[in-house]
Amino acid sequence: MTHRARFENSAGSLFTDGLRGVLAAHPDAAWHDAGFVARRTPRTSGVAVVSGGGSGHEPMHVGLIGAGLLDAACPGLIFTSPNAVQVAAATRAVDTGAGVVHVVKNYTGDVMNFAVARRLVGVPDGDAPAVATEVVLVDDDVATEDTAGPGRRGTAATVVVEKVCGAAADRGLSLAEVAAVGRRTASRARSMAVSFSACTVPGADAPSFDLPDGQMAFGVGIHGERARDERAATAAEEIVTDLLARILPGTGLGSGDRALVVVNNLGAVTDLETGVLFAEAVKQLAERGIEVTRSLVGRVVTALDMAGASLTVIPLDDELVALWDAPTSAPGWPNTATAPSNLDPLAPARPDDSADRGEPNVWLSDFVGRVQRSVDELTDLDRKAGDGDFGTNMAAALGHFPLPLRGTDGEVLETIATSYLVRAGGTSGAVFGTFFTELGRALQADGAGFARGVRAGLDAVVDLGGARVGDKTVVDALSPAADALDGGGSRADAAAAAAQGVAATADSAASRGRASYLGDAVRGVPDPGALVMSWLFEAAANGE
Repeated sequence: MTHRARFENSAGSLFTDGLRGVLAAHPDAAWHDAGFVARRTPRTSGVAVVSGGGSGHEPMHVGLIGAGLLDAACPGLIFTSPNAVQVAAATRAVDTGAGVVHVVKNYTGDVMNFAVARRLVGVPDGDAPAVATEVVLVDDDVATEDTAGPGRRGTAATVVVEKVCGAAADRGLSLAEVAAVGRRTASRARSMAVSFSACTVPGADAPSFDLPDGQMAFGVGIHGERARDERAATAAEEIVTDLLARILPGTGLGSGDRALVVVNNLGAVTDLETGVLFAEAVKQLAERGIEVTRSLVGRVVTALDMAGASLTVIPLDDELVALWDAPTSAPGWPNTATAPSNLDPLAPARPDDSADRGEPNVWLSDFVGRVQRSVDELTDLDRKAGDGDFGTNMAAALGHFPLPLRGTDGEVLETIATSYLVRAGGTSGAVFGTFFTELGRALQADGAGFARGVRAGLDAVVDLGGARVGDKTVVDALSPAADALDGGGSRADAAAAAAQGVAATADSAASRGRASYLGDAVRGVPDPGALVMSWLFEAAANGE
């Protein structure tokens, strides 16, 4: 399995070079040579909050330094815990005399080094007095709760605990009170992660584990640890169902309760995908009577470039809501994290584009059926000649039609035009929708007006986008077909002319549309739009 190259000077310097850049862009953080990062403008009173862990999880932890959140963070090497000396130095540096809370993820190295650090700062060191400390251990990952050893790992719930502890410290709560808030939050926080590919640790020549195409790792760790459960990839709805089945029992949530939901991007999935997972989580929790009143969706605890996501659910009460909503200046904290999660189901207006009344329309059914069967072929062509979305657009426009289509030519063409304009959108929707609108109007006015409708459609498409023959667009098929019909040719003649036009597009470079950005790279590939248009004329000829 191959892995992508990185923006790095060397694998060994990624940690230091990357951290240098993160700090340069951080408005209120400064590096200390003892090995930690702290607020440039430190607090002058009250409890301080310190956390840390291996790098590779950004923005956790360095991006969470700021008023209302962390006072300092101790970064280790990639996926490696910080050492005790770092942590002790950071603890002494941020203490105002009110004590310091350590927020620690439940990994052996983190637990040990923070414990040693607390022992070091618990006694005076020269002129430095002893520092009172408390620890909040975060152990939210249910994927490892039934394993021997440390038990549940500390994962995405860590940022929630850091947030409420930071807000509690800014409120002026005592050391014991800040720690109590953090422990109460952590005690019922539960998470689990899934991924479709592993991350690759800098310097390694392969991903952390192999995962065949079409498989997902269910219960993966944030350091690239493989999951014990590898299964076939399924729909997001089923994934969320299975995650909640594992997560919810430990939260104690039931009907009438409020919850915070975190959908965390492990590094390499899109916002649309995390949005799907969040929407499913809100829906499925609502079905249980659980209200998602706060949310956090985005990249907060990453695993370098892992293509995965984690789901976290945490019970809320009035105090935790207030602490969650408290402001913070930490640059890694999203501005939308405090918003209630009032998910209104989207109900986009669907056009009246059914074609299920009247007699079967054979030739248009043949055309639509051919497009439906050829979506993968069209997608592959467009990957080579454009941006890869043409097959998807054709499926959006025509995939919903049950066959056979029913109605007169004019009626069915009007329906197809509407479907292209509303369902497909984009350039394809506008071009095909415009053409089918003109062709349908001509055939509704005069059942023999096919030639006139093709010419009107061609003129409208040219007027719309300015394309001409040779530009590697639908016009390359439409124009010769229209010329053949205008010259008294049959629909078969038009189909043959359109096919010749499609063949010619393989030898041209595009000068319109997104394919035009690729220049000579698209030579040798026929235009998929022209190909679909030629199928229309072929279907028309067969049905003549």
